[in-house]
Order: sequence, then structure tokens, then C-alpha cells
Amino acid sequence: MSQACQHMEGGLRLSAHYVDVSVSQREIVRSGKNTNRCLDKELIITGDRDRQKSSVGRSQIFDSLDGKRCSLLLGNAGMGKTTLIKKLCLDWSKDCIPQFDFVFLLDGKQLTLTEPVHSLQTLLLSRSSFVPPCMDPEGVYAQILAAPKRVLVVFDGFDELRDYEMLLQTQEKDLVASLQKDSKAQAFTVKQLFSGILQRVLLPGCTLLLATRPKGTASQLLRRTDSFLEVCGFTPANVETYVSQYFSDPELRASALDYLKSCNYLHLLCWNPGLCHLVCNVLEQCKSSDALPRTLTTLCHKVLCLKMEKDRGSPESLVEPKSQKTVEPIEETEISNNSQGRRGHKNNRTRARAVARISSRSQRARRMKGQEKLEEENACEDTNRTESRELLSQLCSLAWEGVKSNSSVVPRERTISTKLRAFSLKAGLLLSQSLMKRTPAKLEDNEGGGREVNNGTVGVEEKESKQKGGNAETFDECEDNILLWANPFLQSYMAAVHLSLSRTVTDRSFLQTLPFQTGAKGRRKPQREELELTQRFALGLLFHNRTELQMLHSYSDTVFRDMVASKQALVMKHLEGLSFGDLSSAQILEMCNYVYEASFTHKERGRDTGGKMLALLAVHIPEFLTFRGVPLSPPDVFTVQNALSRGGAEGRRFCLDLEDSGIQICGLRALVGLSNINTYRACIADVLTLWKELEKLGDEGLLQGAVSKFKIHPLKATQVPSWQMECQLSKSYISWNLSLKCASRIRMNTYTNICKWYVVLEPLNFTSISVVSSLYSNVISDEGAESLAAVLPHMASLTDLE
Repeated sequence: MSQACQHMEGGLRLSAHYVDVSVSQREIVRSGKNTNRCLDKELIITGDRDRQKSSVGRSQIFDSLDGKRCSLLLGNAGMGKTTLIKKLCLDWSKDCIPQFDFVFLLDGKQLTLTEPVHSLQTLLLSRSSFVPPCMDPEGVYAQILAAPKRVLVVFDGFDELRDYEMLLQTQEKDLVASLQKDSKAQAFTVKQLFSGILQRVLLPGCTLLLATRPKGTASQLLRRTDSFLEVCGFTPANVETYVSQYFSDPELRASALDYLKSCNYLHLLCWNPGLCHLVCNVLEQCKSSDALPRTLTTLCHKVLCLKMEKDRGSPESLVEPKSQKTVEPIEETEISNNSQGRRGHKNNRTRARAVARISSRSQRARRMKGQEKLEEENACEDTNRTESRELLSQLCSLAWEGVKSNSSVVPRERTISTKLRAFSLKAGLLLSQSLMKRTPAKLEDNEGGGREVNNGTVGVEEKESKQKGGNAETFDECEDNILLWANPFLQSYMAAVHLSLSRTVTDRSFLQTLPFQTGAKGRRKPQREELELTQRFALGLLFHNRTELQMLHSYSDTVFRDMVASKQALVMKHLEGLSFGDLSSAQILEMCNYVYEASFTHKERGRDTGGKMLALLAVHIPEFLTFRGVPLSPPDVFTVQNALSRGGAEGRRFCLDLEDSGIQICGLRALVGLSNINTYRACIADVLTLWKELEKLGDEGLLQGAVSKFKIHPLKATQVPSWQMECQLSKSYISWNLSLKCASRIRMNTYTNICKWYVVLEPLNFTSISVVSSLYSNVISDEGAESLAAVLPHMASLTDLE
């Protein structure tokens, strides 16, 4: 297992390139009434400082479970869930996780195996990823059944289970009895065995770790999960570590880091480890900071171009005739010099002239031959380019099918031509993965070096096999191979290419795929991450430089221009017809992301449609902007800042509610520092931490603005996690400027813990406290009333209590 777990994306080795990210413990609101809730609506979103406090190290993940037997590992696409799982498996193989005697990793893609020919024994010992060959399967299986509490079963790929609901439905009594009676019988489907494990019919008492995204299918796991963990992503220090490990050459490393720091948005995208890897791919070929991508659309476009160009052949092969031209004049000069040395001899001069004429004719013949060869190569290249465009178009259509069905796996029943399969595998856009385990004999070939096994991924295995002179077919049963997309971002990008740049998608069909479709307010279903990304890319592509998009289509310039202009007009008409006041907080955030992708438009004939979209957003974005309950990632904060800055140019001012958004302190500083922000609210602990950092930096102007803009109303005192810490920091920072710069009136919406807030408020000489909720609707109990009565007489500056 220690060898098999080493593989990372792009052929990197886990031991050399893994960056240890933090994992935070999450809590969930349980109402106990609705089992079909969406997970992203139920998770409690904490502040940055609280998230740091609740984070655990990799070695502490299973220590923190405290007897809990089912944990959910959350993270969006590219956040590193699978990589973390591989690292945990690697740690276990080195005896770093002593809680378990057995660890099994089950892949959701195995649900494509529908034949009832499996048993629990074969599922664990033959189908589980990274499991070494078992010489005594009967004995090992007996140990597993004897001590299930010493077994860890990890499920990965749960975001791809379209029929996941079936796994949690109660199974038929006969099936349950059959599973419990003879789990060794090879008469079950993978789905039945998965259901048996999840529903505790099989291996009761084992520990389950389920990896998934916080949207979509994960919502059905709530009633069966008692612990929630989340991969937090890269910090700026993690990004620098990853880039440094990616570039082994010191000069390339320094250049890449300099380029990255020069592009703020690109640097923020690296918060996502998967995107950080794509950024490194681009930095590897970057020649200047001007060539850096400024949007997510441009980043994925450049990565796709690199993949397409990688296997087209070296450009040197096309200039062979030119190299011949540079050799021939030297030969002619040598002949001429030799002939000049023999001018005294008539026969020699005649012979030299004859040789020169022959040489000249030979040169012309070679030049003509070289020209013909060059023309043939150019014609061949044009043919190959046209064919590549056609294959790419088919692949983009396939990507859109996958996004619609919420799957990264190409259905087995989907017919894929041999050319398209070879093209996509060679470019690294698709991977061929075997669901069978290797035999011991074939594993021996990989011992001792090189890249490690890739869990049956053919792309890497084929390359290694060819380098060693072996057979590219390395799997026991080829019929168990499946095709899957190599990268979720490129899948969504290519799906967007189909929507935006294909004439097969009519204007009406394209309009139906746009975000924010009209409907009853509050009834909008949560969109899947893949679809949101695809919509974002689709808008970015429509306003991209058309010259750079030539490799993505085979239309004439006129046809392509008219098609793009028509869809641009549809987008503008759709956005202009929106009622921005009816958009939810999540939709406002999506709008900021979409408009940012389109704002770097290529201006043609004086038209700047992308700029018009940004101006439209800046004028209509709500003045009171709340992101309560909406997670704000670092790139999200950047796009919101971009929209608010443009709003400031239009003379607009805003009030921000950033509480329960999970915004990082650096993002809070960026938004609070905008000159057109009147007031803001955020997690108290994060606000005070920001003030402390600003004081250390000596930035008095920004500190004064951050303190004076902070709004306590309406304040829920019960959300403050540590009163002693708040009071201590409040004495240091609130009293520094709040009593001088802010109003002397504070509003509170609860009497809860008012005696504790007395420590904070009393030194600030507030003359009025207004409690939003009345005493009649605010149950404070007799004890609470006594506490209130004891505190109020000591607040000498208080003159009015509503």
C-alpha cells in the first residue's frame, strides 16, 4: 500500500509533493424533521479564527472522533480530499494510525459494476484500492469479521453517485438475511454490498469515513453521520510550499513565485490545491507577467492549450528544410575556395565549374524537395488540426453530458470512437481506470523506483510500461476499464465550450442554461458545483479574445462572430431583465463571479459588452449586502471586491453583513478597506483579530476605518464563543477609538449574557441601549432577570433602555 498510495496528479509523488493542509471540525444544525435537507444549508459556518481553533492535524483526525463511527470529509472539487485520503492510507501503512488493523478504500465508480458476482470478501480484498495481494484471504477475512471495530472503511467519489439515494433505502428482508448469513457468497452487486456497509448490515461497528462535496448527494448522509470534517485548503504559506516543491530548478521556482505574486487573483485561486496545480502548469510555460491568466476561464483555456500542444510533435521537425539551406552555402564556399586555389590550371578550373554547376543543380533539387516536403507537412498539419478540432468538439459535447448527469464517469453504454478515445487519453483529458486489482506478478515490475501505481489509471501506467519496453496492457480484465474525466475544472470548461461556441446549441437552449432562471422566490434548488462552474465558464468564453479561441472551433470568422454576438446579446438581455432585489445572497455571489469572468473582455469595434455587465451589476447590486450563511472563499472575496469597487466609481456606498460567511481575515481586511463601505458586520473574534493585526502594522488610517465602520447592531451575544477573550481584546481596541468615533447608542437583540457585555460596554460611556426583542418575547427566566437587575445600576452612563 505504501507504494500504491504515492501517485498524485500529474505524475507527482506523494512523499515529495504533499502539502499538509489543516482539517477543521464542523457542526451541523439538526431539526430532526426533514431528512432531505441540503447539507450546505445545515452546516454551521464559523469565523476564520474559530475555524483555526477547531482544526486538527492529520494525525489527530481519528483521535478527534471520540468513539464516533461515521464521519463525513467535506471539500469542494480540487480541495484535496482524495489526496488526503491517500496520505492517511500511507500513514496507516507506516503504523501511524494504530487504531485500525485494516483499512479499505472503496471507490464510488465501482457502482458501474452491476453484475451480482461479488461478495464482501472479494469487495474488500480484491476491489479495494491500494490493497496488496492477499496470500491467505480466508484467514484475513476471518480476522476482519472477528474485530470490525478495528476496521476503517473509506468511501471516496460519493459526489458521483447518481443513485446514491438507493444506497440508504431500507433493503429487502430477504437480501439483508442473505448478506448476514453468508457474506462470502459471490451473489451480490457492488451497490448491495455498499448499502450493507453503510446501513451497518455488514461489518457493524466498523469506522466509516465518507468523502464528498458539501452539495448534492451528500445531503442524504445527514441522518447517518455523527462527525463532520472539512478540508480547509491552502494558506499562502502552503501555496509557496507547493510551488517550491513543484519546481525543482531554483531559477524556475523563483520566477514562478514572482509571477504568482504579481497576479493577485491567480494567487488567490491557489487556495484550491487542484487549481494550484493548474496554475503551476501554466507558470511552467510562462514567459512574462503579461501572459498570466487573469480569470479562471483563461486559466483553464491555457491549460487545455498546453495539453493539446504537448503531443502534436516538436516544432523543430517543421523547419528541417531551413536547416538544409544553412548547410549548402558552406559547401559551395568550400568548393569556390578550392577552385580559386587552382586558377593556374585550366583543367582544374573547368572541373571546378562543372562541380559548382552540379552542386547548384543539386541544391535546387534539394530545395524543391524540401519545399514539397514542407508543403506536405503543412497540409498534414492542417488536416490534423482540423481533425483535432472535430474530436475536441465531440469531447466537449461529452463533457456537457457529464455535467448534466452530475458525473465524471463516461457511461459504459456511451459509444466512444477509437479515434476520440485515443485523442482524449493522449491529451490527458480522460483517464482509463481499471476496477480490477493487479496480480502479484505484475506488481513486482514496479518495485524499486519510478512512479508508483496509479490505482489502475492507464494513462500513467501505459507511459511507464512503454518506457520499460513492456506491454501497455497492464490489467487483468480490460472489460472492467472505465473512462473518467481527469480534471473536474477542465470537464466544466469543455462543457462550457460546447454551450457557448457550438452551433448545435440553439439560442433557446443556451438561454435555458443561463443562471438565475425566473421562478418562485425562495424555491430555487441548490445548483451543483459542476453546473455553476460551467455557467461561469460559458459567460467567460463568450467575452474572451476570439483569436485565442480558434483552436476550439472550425467555423469561418464571420459565422463564429455572428454566433458569439447573438449569445452575448442573449446574456445581456437576460441580466437586464433580472430583479436584483429578489436574488438571494448566494445568487449575488454567483453574479459577481460570472461578471468578473466576462469583465476581461476583448474589445472590438469600440464595444465592451463585458464592461457593460460590470457596470450593470455595480448599479443594481443591493446597498445592504448580506452574505450570512454563504461561504466566501478567497477568490469569491476578490470578485465581490471588484464589484463593490466599480460601484464606488458609480457613487454608490454599501453596508456589508459578513457574519457566518467564513471569510478569512485577509479578505475581511480587503473589503473593510474599501472607501465606499459605510458599515460592516462580521464574526466578533475575526474583527478584533483584524484590529490587532492593523495595530501591529501601524496602519492607523485603516484601523480607524475598521473600528468606526464596525456595526454591533443587531448583535447576537450568544454567538460569541469566548467572553473572557472578547472582553480582554475589547479593552485594548474598542475603548481605543469606539467611544470617540462611533455613536453613543448601541442596539442589542437579546438580554442573554448582558451582564458579561457590561464588562465591554461600561467603559465606553454608552448613553443608550436598545433591545430589539421585547421582554415579553424574550424568555430570560428569573435568573436572567436577576442578573439584568444586578448589572444595570452599575452602568452609570446608561440613561435610556428601550
